[in-house]
Amino acid sequence: MSTDKTSTSLEETPGETPGGKIPAPVDAPAAADGAVTAVDPRLLVREQGFAGYLSEFKRKIRAGDLGSLPVIIGLLIICVVFQSLNSNFLSAENLSNISVAMVGTGMIAVGIVFVLLLGEIDLSVGSVSGVSGAIVAVLSVTHGLNEWLAVVVAIVSGAAIGAIHGFFFARVGAPAFAVTLAGLLFWLGFMLQILGDNGTINLDPDGVVGKLTTHYFSDVAAAYGLALVAVVVFFLTSFLENRRREAAGVPSRPVSEIVLRTAVLAIVAFAAAIMFNQYKGLPLALVVFLLVLVATDFVLRRTTYGRKVFALGGSVEASRRAGINVTLIRVSVYSIAGTFAAIGGLFMASKIAAANQGAGTGDLLMNAIAAAVIGGTSLFGGRGRTWNALLGVMVITSIQYGLALEGIATPIQYMITGGVLLATVVIDSVTRKTQKTAGRA
Repeated sequence: MSTDKTSTSLEETPGETPGGKIPAPVDAPAAADGAVTAVDPRLLVREQGFAGYLSEFKRKIRAGDLGSLPVIIGLLIICVVFQSLNSNFLSAENLSNISVAMVGTGMIAVGIVFVLLLGEIDLSVGSVSGVSGAIVAVLSVTHGLNEWLAVVVAIVSGAAIGAIHGFFFARVGAPAFAVTLAGLLFWLGFMLQILGDNGTINLDPDGVVGKLTTHYFSDVAAAYGLALVAVVVFFLTSFLENRRREAAGVPSRPVSEIVLRTAVLAIVAFAAAIMFNQYKGLPLALVVFLLVLVATDFVLRRTTYGRKVFALGGSVEASRRAGINVTLIRVSVYSIAGTFAAIGGLFMASKIAAANQGAGTGDLLMNAIAAAVIGGTSLFGGRGRTWNALLGVMVITSIQYGLALEGIATPIQYMITGGVLLATVVIDSVTRKTQKTAGRA
């Protein structure tokens, strides 16, 4: 009799657990009035066709998921404004020069993207890039070491420097801001020390480093071939991914959408190829940069390591509880930042065919960080792609070249770039608030 009473009591009051009693299971509650059921955008587009694109676009705007839209619109505005002021802005020569000039800063920005994904910062990358150029110059010119070997030593040194910063941050527990600020000063002094009293060491313009920014593939087949390879690879990877999703029984994009995306990429890629072939040809610097972007994007989006980086940027404690080695990931990310800072430093040295005391100073650090942020990487961690570095550095370099064509003074360039960065940060902050609001709703 008492057992029956207990059973009845539990059924009548399932929300109470006095004395360790287990509540009776209940059915899943019905959706609240006005609640919006989450739908995979691929399924939405497949079911509704073109109207699905509009529905998904409106949903993203309401949720604050702007993606790369603001920076793409910004690039279009920059092109229209500067072309209206000077017809040479969109000339093949100027666009080719922009594509080469942006690579050094862009390489450094790729490393910054990794750090920002953790929600941290690295203030030392400018100085590390200067050290890289100085190491190559001292080893290859002053001491006669093989230049290829000097380049390897410089890049490995950048990775080691980044790992040192990561150790003090992740293992010792010192704030990343303080550690990398100290690194900025220390490695700047180290660069000045190894360059010596002269302060400048000229590089061989026909050497390995010298050709990084001066070599062009003049054969028209190079630019068109790269454009064709990019389009074919994009289509095949998208199509095969869709096949895997269909086989797994999860929503996938319609083939028509893949064809449309491929067509847009083809227009952009072949337009760029035509432009390059009207000047000197396809720049080696840009080819290297694009290969780096493809490789790092694959690492972040398609590997376990990349998922761990994103997870760490979302929540350190949750990542630790999930079994992620937080210390190892943090140290490795700062090592990656140091590596790309060193690579960027080689491109910067190639631009002037020398290593000097001004390397890694000035606005380089701020431009690298601004490029990552302007491109769409969040300062708060957990959101971004390495392609953001490309978009951001295109914005910054285009502004610089456009203002230079108009003869605008450097102080004005700094103020305009700062204004663009502030606007980007504001958009990022507003977007995060909108996304949180949409999530709570």
